[in-house]
Amino acid sequence: MNNKEIISIGEAAKLLGVSQQTLRRWDEKGLFSSMRLNPVGNRYYHRQSIESFIRKKTMKLFRMAENWASNPMGAEPEADFYCQNSGVFKARIDKMEILLMRVRGLEKLYSIINSTAGEIGNNSFDHNLVNWPDIPGIFFGYDLDQRYIVLADRGQGILATLLRVRPELKSHAEALTLAFTETITGRAPERRGNGLKYVRKNITKYPLTLLFRTGDAELSLKQGEIDLAIKSSEKEIRGCLALITF
Repeated sequence: MNNKEIISIGEAAKLLGVSQQTLRRWDEKGLFSSMRLNPVGNRYYHRQSIESFIRKKTMKLFRMAENWASNPMGAEPEADFYCQNSGVFKARIDKMEILLMRVRGLEKLYSIINSTAGEIGNNSFDHNLVNWPDIPGIFFGYDLDQRYIVLADRGQGILATLLRVRPELKSHAEALTLAFTETITGRAPERRGNGLKYVRKNITKYPLTLLFRTGDAELSLKQGEIDLAIKSSEKEIRGCLALITF
């Protein structure tokens, strides 16, 4: 066997963008198996298996976030994707910006992508503060090779937020429309709505797309679109779920 086809767990973790501990957990759960060169040796991987796994994991993070945000029972997500407070989120999004700067073709776009994701994540923390229904913090993951970013929370959601100032709202769809189109107030905790106007401005101006879900409502938006496309979603989200592609 060609030794160049075999890589260490450290190399595999770097290629997949996860920690070595995560790979060990995946191995133990049978999600992604390693090989041993002897019964008690270190874990190794076939390079071809890694490349195949990368191809198959397109949108995998989105499904993970969706399942986490829609599950009736709350549990902390995997540590690699869990920002339990705003400080952790800031550190990780700052790191993502550095990585975005290195992606060819994003020289004039990386700061817009980063600030758009940052606005969505910060809104989760600004709105929920100490009022998280079960699991505090957010799911934050990205795949820069596949060019997408995922954020999710199990917070109170947009409808519950805006009902405090707009008690006439009847549905998640109405609240979602209002959040993306109308300035409510600059005072907490309604900052979420105003931040989403900034997100909408970026998405419609630049070559980005957005899928945003809250409750049973789903919004899709892309560059150049004026009207909001909102429909009912298949799974109800306990908070918010966002997918940014670029």
